[in-house]
Amino acid sequence: MDMKKTTILLFLLVMAFGTKAQTLDSAALAEAPIVKSLAAALKEPEKVYRLELKRIGLKTIPDDVYKLPNLQELNLKGNKIKHLPAEIAQLKNLEVLNVSNNGLETLPPEIGKLANLKTLVISQNEIEKLPPEMGELANLEVLDMWSNNIDELPKQMKGLKKLRVIDMRAISMPDSQKDAIQEILPNTVIHFSPGCNCGN
Repeated sequence: MDMKKTTILLFLLVMAFGTKAQTLDSAALAEAPIVKSLAAALKEPEKVYRLELKRIGLKTIPDDVYKLPNLQELNLKGNKIKHLPAEIAQLKNLEVLNVSNNGLETLPPEIGKLANLKTLVISQNEIEKLPPEMGELANLEVLDMWSNNIDELPKQMKGLKKLRVIDMRAISMPDSQKDAIQEILPNTVIHFSPGCNCGN
């Protein structure tokens, strides 16, 4: 009897902890409120799915962001974040990440740990190269990186079967380079700016 009670108790504990991380489907996420301050977010961290901290002069991602276990959408547009920390990998449920217009120079290898990421917006930055770990983002659907200095993709991205759209406008490159990029992802719509004679 004691064994049975112990088993039931363990089951209930597993269920209790298992239900703590509750993610929303796309429709429900679109309807979820956007929290616009960390102070508000930390009042009920489990209920925060969308966080917007744009244009407030951040130089790094605040540590408190990692206390939001169900965070699925993070908007850090228009800050002064030049490097994303390795801790970004802690945001396991993240589906949308917007770090556009920050002066970003690199993306960390840990970006590949965001297994649920569907949309990555890194436009208007100073990034020259994407890490090979981008190829681990199996659920990525949209990659917006217009107005950077990126003129090639890691060959590891060839395996991203769900990637529907890439925006590479405002990046000067010869048509031969565009062809090479398109060859890596033949089923992805890639938006380029008109061709140039650069490098030819």
